[in-house]
Amino acid sequence: MSMIQISDLTFSYDTSFDYIFEHVSFQIDTDWKLGFTGRNGRGKTTFLKLLMGEYEYRGSIAASVKFDYFPYPVKDPTALTVDVLESVDPQYELWKVMKEMSQLGVPDEVLYRPFQTLSNGEQTKVLLAVLFGKENNFLLIDEPTNHLDAEARRKVGAYLNSKKGFILVSHDRAFLDECTDHVLSVNRTEIEVQKGNFSSWYENKLLRDQYELSENEKLKKEIGRLLKSQRRTEGWSDQVEKTKRGTRNSGLRPDRGFIGHKAAKMMKRSKAAETRKEDAVKEKSKLLKNIETSEALKISPLEHHAKRLAVLEDVSISYGSKIVTENLSFDIEKGDRIALVGKNGCGKSSVLKLLLGKAVDHEGYLYKANGLRISYVPQNTDGLKGDLREYAYNCGIDESLFKTILRKLDFSRIQFEKKIEEFSEGQKKKVLIAGSLCEQAHLYLWDEPLNYIDVFSRIQIEELLKNSGITLLFVEHDLAFCNQIKTKEILMQ
Repeated sequence: MSMIQISDLTFSYDTSFDYIFEHVSFQIDTDWKLGFTGRNGRGKTTFLKLLMGEYEYRGSIAASVKFDYFPYPVKDPTALTVDVLESVDPQYELWKVMKEMSQLGVPDEVLYRPFQTLSNGEQTKVLLAVLFGKENNFLLIDEPTNHLDAEARRKVGAYLNSKKGFILVSHDRAFLDECTDHVLSVNRTEIEVQKGNFSSWYENKLLRDQYELSENEKLKKEIGRLLKSQRRTEGWSDQVEKTKRGTRNSGLRPDRGFIGHKAAKMMKRSKAAETRKEDAVKEKSKLLKNIETSEALKISPLEHHAKRLAVLEDVSISYGSKIVTENLSFDIEKGDRIALVGKNGCGKSSVLKLLLGKAVDHEGYLYKANGLRISYVPQNTDGLKGDLREYAYNCGIDESLFKTILRKLDFSRIQFEKKIEEFSEGQKKKVLIAGSLCEQAHLYLWDEPLNYIDVFSRIQIEELLKNSGITLLFVEHDLAFCNQIKTKEILMQ
């Protein structure tokens, strides 16, 4: 057991005037299983790369362990997997890697297949096996669950739960609960470390946020009351001070000493009220700095005259001689939120493309209601480029509404000036989702919409979908999201 000590860490990119991290200090134990969470664009991947020594920074990072980063870049995916292992760790011991692979349920035969022929899940598991096979290393695991099906996530989660000594970036709440014992969170103004899993951290955050909101309201009222009292006291003091001069033709001589003392006493009260007000303002300024504001999203789906929007009966989908989906039957009715569930490779994405009207070889009966308008969110962000104005124009959506939705999804205004290619993967995915929310459609087809998207935005999207009356067919492996959203589930073999 040893400590990783972060002291006064300050970093910004050369192209930006804003600090990603400023005077950040904390420490973590190398035996901990840390879940790393925070909004998209807050610098989680940047922090991991700082630990790896890839960027120059101010401050210090002290550690007695060697950092390894996942996913490891595979330079030649056509190479045999066993040769890829050697490129990851030239000193690897095959028996150790095979032992790790067996814990992950990966057969030994994959070692002698080209790496690119392995499924996403197999590639993830093999790289984790070789990296955990190293000694005295602390693993930095950056979003390993993207594109992994639910079964693979369970396997990887159970495997990581049996390990120690890593930082895991993930936005899958169930996955984080499965395999972490501490949470490292990048908040709006700080980085904090807390013992527990994601659920306990999130519950504590909600309680703290509620307390701060309540205190903020109390202080607002107190400041208002003190300000009103101060103005009233100052008015009285002025009036008393005027009586020193007496009234014309009254023939009376006022006791100026008494009146001056009374005015000074009132002014002292006024200054005391001012001091209390300033103290209340200072206390108020400490609050709400790390509350994540999540405004409600809105969508305006079109109303179709037909109750049943699509029907599939005994549909089989193939690519060449390979059948990926066989004898699939289900209906899509208005208001359905249907989750397509199954292992990777069983044809879930192909079903969405078939409904979208893309060229997919299939047999069986497919019906789509007349005039059906569909909005589609693809799995990948490949090809996104240009600025947001161009994207809105090319998609035929309202630019103002599009940017309003992105603002609600935690885009800062400075992001609007950047090219989409410069966005993080989570921000790119938000561009696709915001575009879909701007489209008026009868049916929404979303293919793994949550990859890379932060937890707070996931919760926003959940609330929208539950309350919008949208008709949705979706593929998603985030168990918490699926359980919140789905009204039906189609299990594909």
